[in-house]
Amino acid sequence: MEVTNELDTGVVHPARRYNYWLGGTDNFAVDRESGDLLAKAYPAARTAARANRAFLQRAVRFLAAEAGVRQFLDIGTGLPTADNTHEVAQAIDPACRVVYADNDPLVTAHARALLTSTPEGRTRYLEADLREPERILDSLEILDLTRPAALVLVAVVHFLPEQEEARRIVRVLLDALPAGSYLAMSCATTDLLTPEVKANWDESLRTGKSDVHPRTRAEFAGFFAGLELIDPGIVPVGEWRAAEPVEASLYGAVGRMSPATLTRR
Repeated sequence: MEVTNELDTGVVHPARRYNYWLGGTDNFAVDRESGDLLAKAYPAARTAARANRAFLQRAVRFLAAEAGVRQFLDIGTGLPTADNTHEVAQAIDPACRVVYADNDPLVTAHARALLTSTPEGRTRYLEADLREPERILDSLEILDLTRPAALVLVAVVHFLPEQEEARRIVRVLLDALPAGSYLAMSCATTDLLTPEVKANWDESLRTGKSDVHPRTRAEFAGFFAGLELIDPGIVPVGEWRAAEPVEASLYGAVGRMSPATLTRR
């Protein structure tokens, strides 16, 4: 997930592969090939991608409408599509502010679609890597970190292979936010797969055909240690406050930081 200044059309990038699964056109042959290979190992990949996107929109809607959050840090943004984070949040309160971050130069090229803020609110885009959380935190001028904010990590942490390092990065980001802030997150899992499909996924990962490192439920729960889970807690993304559940092998959850959370760190 290295940040570059040049667009390499010969190297797979998760944001473009995700765009392909969502039915978009902002992808290259190498992304489509990778997407098709992964879909052979996990046939529900395209459905899961759509379910994950819908989870993002429901989570942001909850955060803005019910939790009263007016500031968002969305890392691993992906290519712009319908109902981006700022569009969902600002439909509820036009004054919402959103900072996006992604490490794909193609996302940067389309960032103008992420900057269509209402006059009352603001958006900002950073070409930045999740593995450098301090760099991201140094560029949040449009957010007021004395007030609660939502950290949005949807389908991005599973690109970090090491669980301990992934937890450290998420904790660095959460530590910069005040009490009353939220974490909205989703992550791939093989817990929900049949043994055959799980074996195919594991083999794709072992042979380098996949860059998605799934987490068990216990591992995913570790990211929310000390946070108050919002109902319905940790569930497949297709079930999180969904009117009609959709099968998807990703866990999703939203958690709230309380003053007690800060004192226990």
